[in-house]
Amino acid sequence: MSLGAVGLTWLSGCSTPPAPVQQAVTVPAQPQVLPEPPRPHVPMPERLIPERQISERPAFIPPSNVKQSLARNAKEYRRDAATHLYAQHQQRIFKGRLPPMLEAVGVINVDIDQRGGVRAIRWQRAPKHAPQVMREIERMVRAAAPYPAPLHMSQVTYTDVWLWHKSGKFQLDTLTEGQD
Repeated sequence: MSLGAVGLTWLSGCSTPPAPVQQAVTVPAQPQVLPEPPRPHVPMPERLIPERQISERPAFIPPSNVKQSLARNAKEYRRDAATHLYAQHQQRIFKGRLPPMLEAVGVINVDIDQRGGVRAIRWQRAPKHAPQVMREIERMVRAAAPYPAPLHMSQVTYTDVWLWHKSGKFQLDTLTEGQD
């Protein structure tokens, strides 16, 4: 080996290593947000869904000034209708237990539409011996409209028994206080 080669080797060992090459890094002005991948729809089992969500939606949503009934059948609606009739005709309710002898007892079917209107009145057992009582009951039923709107039914036919006292006051079998 030559002396020149040894000198070069010696000089190369003493030199400082070259500075590393820096690459320019650009930082975006705003962080980039990647959209979340869509999640698959997994239906909940019915047993975990609250009951009020399982039930069907109301057939009709009445205006806010009309009372609403949450009844799901005619038997449940009967109580709502009787309570409504009592509220509309408070002065005509016979207070206390009825006497054993009444002027009339009548069974009536009333068809109520989805807005609480009276569609029809049919006598199942008419007190034909007291036609004035029949007319008065029909008048009172119609005058009490609109009834609570049946939210879970498109219409309802409810049946109630009218217990009529000779004073012109009455009770409905659904809310009766009994009879002596």
